[in-house]
Amino acid sequence: MAAVALSNTERFLCIYPAYLNSKKTIGEGRRVPKNKGCDNPTTNEIKDVCTALGLKPIVENKLYPRELYRGDVTFRGRVRVQLKEEDGSLIDERFPTKKALLLHVGGMIPKLKTRTQKGGSSGDGGQAQSKQKKKKRR
Repeated sequence: MAAVALSNTERFLCIYPAYLNSKKTIGEGRRVPKNKGCDNPTTNEIKDVCTALGLKPIVENKLYPRELYRGDVTFRGRVRVQLKEEDGSLIDERFPTKKALLLHVGGMIPKLKTRTQKGGSSGDGGQAQSKQKKKKRR
C-alpha cells in the first residue's frame, strides 16, 4: 500500500470547536483544560486564529460525532490545519503536536476583536434603551 503524502488535505489535523469549548466535559469532547479553553468557540474564530499564526486552515461543514444538538448551526464545522510539510518537517516550530496547537488556539480566541467588542457596550445597552423608549410611549 502506498503512503499518503503529508500535504494531502486528508492528512491535515482536524479541530472541532468542541475540543476547545470550556463548557463541555472531557466525555463530551473537550481536549484542553477548562482554563485553557474558551466558551463556545466557532469554526470561524478557530480559522481566524490559525490564519493569524501563518497556518493555512480549511473549514469544512462537518459535525462532531459526539455532538448532542445535531440541528444547531453553532456547533457545525471543523477546521483542518497542516502541521507538517511533505518531507515531514514542521511548518511552525511552535506547534510540534496537535495538543500544542489546541492550547495556543484556545488561549487566543478570547483575545479576538470579535470577542472583546461583544462584551463592551452592545450587551445590555441596547436592551436598556429599547425598554426606556417603550416606557416613554405609554
